[in-house]
Amino acid sequence: MDQVKEDKEQKNASKKKDEIVISINGLKKSFGTKDVLKDITLDLKRGENVVILGRSGTGKSVTIQCIVGLLKPDGGSLTVFGEEVAEMGEKELKELRMKVGFLFQSGALYDSMTVRENLEFPLTRVLKITDQAEIDKRVEEGLDAVGLLDAIDKLPSDLSGGMRKRAGLARTIVINPEIILYDEPTTGLDPITSREISELILKIQKQNQTSSIIITHDMECARIASDRVLIMDDGKYIAEGSFEELHKSKNKAVAAYFTDIL
Repeated sequence: MDQVKEDKEQKNASKKKDEIVISINGLKKSFGTKDVLKDITLDLKRGENVVILGRSGTGKSVTIQCIVGLLKPDGGSLTVFGEEVAEMGEKELKELRMKVGFLFQSGALYDSMTVRENLEFPLTRVLKITDQAEIDKRVEEGLDAVGLLDAIDKLPSDLSGGMRKRAGLARTIVINPEIILYDEPTTGLDPITSREISELILKIQKQNQTSSIIITHDMECARIASDRVLIMDDGKYIAEGSFEELHKSKNKAVAAYFTDIL
């Protein structure tokens, strides 16, 4: 009987691992006469980290803004947990954003609030938690996860660039999202801090079983944090595979990204 139960649990775990949490098919987005996304197709599995790699201005960030409904695509299909995002009303979008964390390039912290107050904000305004003990517990756990508990009562202006990124990440994970979208998480950081943030992204994936899309042009971040890499150029994906597979690619456009990597 116990063996039957164990087999069933393993089967369910395997099925859940293969679950597609984001499915994008033929996505298109233009701004005026400029076609930014051209027939984009991507599936994100539960528990997977996918890096979208590309130079600035190639349309990487537009993709994740469409995922959370900040931008409306001009064509194609985009579903999150099986629901078409373009068909969602304001209420459905709010519910979606409770499941999908978004880490902006700047960290997007409120300058007039302490780190503690920045983390309390989504708990009280989004999740509507009123129990202060529960709020305190979540805030402290979030900051501890990113190694920033000592800065809990500091203002963003008192933090370094790397610390602000960590605080922004803590605010993202404090609501326990199932998916996290990272928009250039290492931009503007020195190499050592960039590596620390990349390793933190990997740590959060393992600890929280999150699924993530990471937008970056940082090759070290892509190497550390990715399960799978897509290379984007001129609004299209030109290659897909593991970091190691793409590193060995003979395609000149792909190989150009790896010229400085041993």
